[in-house]
Amino acid sequence: MSLDFKNLPEAAYAVSEDEVAALAAALDKEEMTRVALELGNIKSPARGEAEAAEYVYQWLSKEGFRPRKVGATPERPNIIATYGGKGDGKSLLYTAHLDTESPVGNPDEDALKFRDSTLEQREWTECWLENGQLHGFPIANDRGPMTCFLFAAKALKACGFDLSGRLYLTASPGEIGPEPIEEMRGIDYMGKEIGTHYVFNHGGVSADYAIAAEGCDYGLTWVGSGYSVFRIKLYGDSVFTPLLESPELASDHPNPIYRMGAAVQSILDWSRKFETESRYECEGGASYPKAQIASVRGGVPHAFGAGTEVCALYLEVGLAPNQQIGDVHRSLEAFLRESGIGEFELEPVVVRHGFEADENKVKPLVSAVDLATRLATGEPLKRAAPIYSSMWRDHNVFNMNRVPAVTTGFKRWRPTPEDLVKGALIYAVTALALCGRAKQSEGGTAIKPVYGDNPFRGGET
Repeated sequence: MSLDFKNLPEAAYAVSEDEVAALAAALDKEEMTRVALELGNIKSPARGEAEAAEYVYQWLSKEGFRPRKVGATPERPNIIATYGGKGDGKSLLYTAHLDTESPVGNPDEDALKFRDSTLEQREWTECWLENGQLHGFPIANDRGPMTCFLFAAKALKACGFDLSGRLYLTASPGEIGPEPIEEMRGIDYMGKEIGTHYVFNHGGVSADYAIAAEGCDYGLTWVGSGYSVFRIKLYGDSVFTPLLESPELASDHPNPIYRMGAAVQSILDWSRKFETESRYECEGGASYPKAQIASVRGGVPHAFGAGTEVCALYLEVGLAPNQQIGDVHRSLEAFLRESGIGEFELEPVVVRHGFEADENKVKPLVSAVDLATRLATGEPLKRAAPIYSSMWRDHNVFNMNRVPAVTTGFKRWRPTPEDLVKGALIYAVTALALCGRAKQSEGGTAIKPVYGDNPFRGGET
């Protein structure tokens, strides 16, 4: 489903054919591949982003961008650099995250979640080029797109295309988590608060527009979903095992662990209903929230002898941008009461709402990305698949603060070195079209996007 523009503003700056050619020539595929692999092969799980942050800092320093480290803790800094800002053009911020989903490296904790064979997968922390494709989760999420916008800025600088507006380059920790829950509390377990949230509030940035650079298969969405985690505590009675008289039905057992089966079925019934009723679509994307039990806890295994009085299930629930936590809380609580699962307590221990950009205010940004995508790929921009707008991405941080933001990026799975170059060219042309040249040069044929009626015609990619 391609974009069909009408009534959109033209790009702030009409990018010329000569400028596009110069930017493309400035992008070195081999160098980009080398940097993406070097950066991707740095182990950077959640809470362990320092070495990857240092690599980005040193790269930006070497390329003359004068980066800064801004963070809630020195161990988990955000890296921020600025290019341009020589006139009164609009500013654009690129953000990507340094952390990548992976086992945490603590054998005791990892054994609670993963099979041994899963822990042995190379792609958690290792990246390589094979048969023309880039392998490894760190490049796919999210240091490949990060490499793209770093080289986009390098290309603009190498071509002497100074920008009227400011271009911010930010690499942040904490986008994939974790979240402080139960005894895992305090700043050591902070996730999003110390990442892009921190950049927005304390990073010295004043973006007019923002792009979360992440794999979107060259699509774009200005919708972002949120999520919550509900703790469902089941209560019962502790009975000394030698005195216990086991009932026929698990539902009659004093130990609440025995009621988990009925509770799980009730949660699944509610989840299916919730998922059906929560689908949300707008011009900028589709959000399909899902729900799944993430964890189960009950009793103390080394202090046995009388069962337990408390056990808990932890339910992850996605949130579309039109949903509020209070409504979801009431819906789940009423359903569980009616299900008759016995004494329970429900509490949302994590809440992050989803957001979407204002359709009219985001149009200049969408227009610039469309122009850049057409020039880099030969194809019109498409609305990103629902998966990319049904999860948290850091464009939420800007949309919640009334800064129009989107997420867009190259091929998510098994990108190629050519995808790195295309992604960088898209980001470079987008910045040039949106921020404008500080001192426009003569020559070249102006390339202007073709505008239609609607950012998105409707339908899916």
